[in-house]
Amino acid sequence: QVQLVESGGGLVQAGGSLRLSCAASGRTFSTYNMGWFRQAPGKEREFVAAINWSGGNTNSADSVRGRFTISRDNAKNTVYLQMNSLKPEDTAVYYCAAGPSTIRIGVRPTDYTYWGQGTQVTVSS
Repeated sequence: QVQLVESGGGLVQAGGSLRLSCAASGRTFSTYNMGWFRQAPGKEREFVAAINWSGGNTNSADSVRGRFTISRDNAKNTVYLQMNSLKPEDTAVYYCAAGPSTIRIGVRPTDYTYWGQGTQVTVSS
């Protein structure tokens, strides 16, 4: 069982930056692949970025590649999402998720087992 708590969301102007954090409970954090997803009003939940259990492999959506960076600190049971050059279309609720440490990093919500409650990110134009 893993419990996830996101933080760091807020209101920012276009071009600005935010850093999201996701703190995990339990001693098995380092055995999970971790992902960030987002969901805007009226839209489906979409993949943003993911990182494997060791932090040695990452994947990100085309829409955020080059702007967002995912990282993790297994000693602190925390995964991060650094978001730079934010755009109004990045506005959404951002969710952290934990899934099995498969070789292929999952990009679908169904690849993940545990979810946080979400944190709102709003980018004004």
